[in-house]
Amino acid sequence: MKNPIIFQNIPCTLVTGFLGAGKTTVINQLLASKPDDERWALLINEFGRIGIDGALLASSQDSNLEQKKIAIREVSGGCICCTSQLPLQIAISRLLSDHHPQRLLIEPTGLAHPRELILQLSAPHWQTALKMNAVITVLSGEQWQQIKYRDHDGFQAHVRDADVLIINRYVQLDTIEKQALVEWITKLNSQVKIIWAASGLTASETTASSDSLVTDAYSSTLNDQLNQPSSIISNQRKVTISNPKKSMIGLQSPANSLATVPSSSSSTDESEAQANPQTSADSGLPYRYHEEQQDFQLAGWRLPAHYILNADDLQNWLLALPNWQRIKGVVHTSDGWMQINFNPGSLTTKTIDPQTDSRLEIILQLGNAVDKATEKSETENDAKASSVLIDWEECDRELMALVI
Repeated sequence: MKNPIIFQNIPCTLVTGFLGAGKTTVINQLLASKPDDERWALLINEFGRIGIDGALLASSQDSNLEQKKIAIREVSGGCICCTSQLPLQIAISRLLSDHHPQRLLIEPTGLAHPRELILQLSAPHWQTALKMNAVITVLSGEQWQQIKYRDHDGFQAHVRDADVLIINRYVQLDTIEKQALVEWITKLNSQVKIIWAASGLTASETTASSDSLVTDAYSSTLNDQLNQPSSIISNQRKVTISNPKKSMIGLQSPANSLATVPSSSSSTDESEAQANPQTSADSGLPYRYHEEQQDFQLAGWRLPAHYILNADDLQNWLLALPNWQRIKGVVHTSDGWMQINFNPGSLTTKTIDPQTDSRLEIILQLGNAVDKATEKSETENDAKASSVLIDWEECDRELMALVI
């Protein structure tokens, strides 16, 4: 009988940030700095049940992930910072045992409060295996400009629990606004290190000769954070997190057969699907789920690969959804296989290689519930009444009508 492998002091970094802050961009920048001879692993937690971020990251890499010695595992269908530590323990243990990484990056869902995850990773059984380094948090200047974000506890929580704050998308901020942003950050977390992302600089702030130097300096500063100790983790305290309310609704296929929801959305299922594309591609598809968490509604669809959606009509339909906060997907369209990554400040599409199936996920903001000033003037019932009311069966029919 072989002795179990004991992992010790594997550098581990949390990359956090509110929904749509730009975590994927920062993670790609970190992955780009990986030495060729090192093995890195990335654990992605998506609150939705579809599992798309892994595909978005994989498609953004210039070459095969295995060749680049990068392993990605997704934990979908719930927040790994909930009171049950089992999903987190299993996911990390499998990554360590299957891939033997020399560095681990963890990206929790943007809807999570990071303090509970920090608490879990500070538990005794991880203190030997993982060397927890600085918590890197991404903040969007565009989001901060809006009071519904500044006053939102979830938005603030990411700032409070950061060792390092990467500020991006700040082109539209003038000098006074930048100073106000720094003061707002300092009130929440006076110890945080602030780094302004080079990608946020305007053309007037850089010259052709200085642009490369600025980018290199930013990349070097960002990479340095991978080896900095975390004062937040060493001083963490427990926070109670409420359990979300969830409901599952099946999607009718064109043949009116009721779709089923897979029992697990873990990366283990994803790898099995990749290994058996012919079997898994049509199993239980199409299906849709929706659920409510905090101030948001989430919904996702998985469709068989042979369903081809009209590209222009799909984009118009998605952008017409009420109060959408984030839209992402990998979809077979009339323009080929497309990666979709939308937030209110950026609409990005990209051609990608064929996938096992099409995946689409949306996050909608519930009415005025995010606006604290509005909340103060409403009763609980009034706030509920102001929520976005979605007829999901009608959405199903509209989406299926886009299939060519």
